Amino acid sequence: MSYRARKWLAGLILVFGLPLYIVMAVNIVALFDRPSILVELLIYVGLGVIWAIPLKYVFKGIGQPDPDA
Repeated sequence: MSYRARKWLAGLILVFGLPLYIVMAVNIVALFDRPSILVELLIYVGLGVIWAIPLKYVFKGIGQPDPDA
């Protein structure tokens, strides 16, 4: 995937995908009875890390100058 396409895709993911993922994560946690604050914190931290793992390739090197330029 080209640098320009990865940059465009990363922007779309951050603008549309991440808010959608946040709403989904909050709704999933809301399905259960309210756990203790520590358990709830661990769930949100885990979900916060999990979304980035499959998208690591898309975001890798986006902050660097275009290597093709």
